[in-house]
Amino acid sequence: MSVGTEVLLLCWRDTGHPQGGGSERYLQRVGTHLAAGGTRVTYLTAAYPGAPSEELIDGVRVLRTGGRLTVYLRVLALLAGARLGLGRLAGYRPDAVIDTQNGVPFFARLVVRAPTVVLVHHCHREQWPVAGPVLSRLGWWIESRLSPRVHRRCRYVTVSTPSADELVALGVDRHRITVVHGGVDPVPSAADGAVSAAPRPRLIVVSRLVPHKQVEHALDTVAALRADGVDVHLDVVGSGWWSPELLARTREQGLTDRVEFHGYVDEETKHRLLAAADLHLMPSRKEGWGLAVIEAAQHGVPTVGYRSSAGLVESIHDGQTGVLVGDGPAEFTAAVRALLDDPDEATRLGAAARRRAEGYSWTATAEGVEAVLAAAMADDRQRPARAR
Repeated sequence: MSVGTEVLLLCWRDTGHPQGGGSERYLQRVGTHLAAGGTRVTYLTAAYPGAPSEELIDGVRVLRTGGRLTVYLRVLALLAGARLGLGRLAGYRPDAVIDTQNGVPFFARLVVRAPTVVLVHHCHREQWPVAGPVLSRLGWWIESRLSPRVHRRCRYVTVSTPSADELVALGVDRHRITVVHGGVDPVPSAADGAVSAAPRPRLIVVSRLVPHKQVEHALDTVAALRADGVDVHLDVVGSGWWSPELLARTREQGLTDRVEFHGYVDEETKHRLLAAADLHLMPSRKEGWGLAVIEAAQHGVPTVGYRSSAGLVESIHDGQTGVLVGDGPAEFTAAVRALLDDPDEATRLGAAARRRAEGYSWTATAEGVEAVLAAAMADDRQRPARAR
């Protein structure tokens, strides 16, 4: 993209948010790459305790406003005010927009006269029920009906072929969807420090602690292994509003001496824990890609996950870099037990996973997204003004 181009990034969280995850890192790494190339990048996102309302991160101007739900309306108000010369963004005119649809998009194209690229990691049909009967119906209607209609002329970026298939099922034209896999950061040099001693083997979950991640299945696996006389230790890395439920389940199952909840940790600590693990567990109901799969692979640690989770069928090559199982926790536990019983097989899978991880980079990801942005801007220039 040409130097001086103005790109607006929209996402409900950023990487500093306590509940930020792979989707936020994806967008922020793209923004960093664009800024390094001379593009002016603004990232609008939600505020959270302790975070400044505005800061510069790796060349990206980050503005925060609103909360978990109100961020959508607050961002639209800022963008509408910008067109009228009012507010914090008075006079702001982006050349392109990336609107991240985490269940629902910001609908920026309704108030910004610039081409919009919709970034979707996965569809949320399976997650909406936790919002309650009213909000879940409204949310799914917005995601499945309203958004495809509003963005019918927009290009889409998603992170895996299964996610692209989901979008097609919602009515998005296949030719408007580009799959751009996520990248991975280099392992921090400080991640070589020792992890405190614990019984071997070690299992690890790296995840936001929310219901659809199904961390309960990892706890149930530890309980089942204990019943079979297998002594394991489980590290749970991540935070989220479902944490109290998981802690209570751990106590109820008598697993407090075998499961350690680390909460939100820095990158060095996360990688030290990954490096000490024998197996990475990802029992999530739904994933667009599964960044933690590739992070574990950097350490030669294979992942066990569910085939039905969609994106994991691309981040895990079943039987080559990890294991994918059916929907049942019993099958999940059996797969973990089989790899613990056959450490040579786990080592083989981990070695292949490490080799595969070497092929991913955020530079490649950002260049893929940048190409879609450039195409969207070219589309816009060719479109009659009345159709924009």
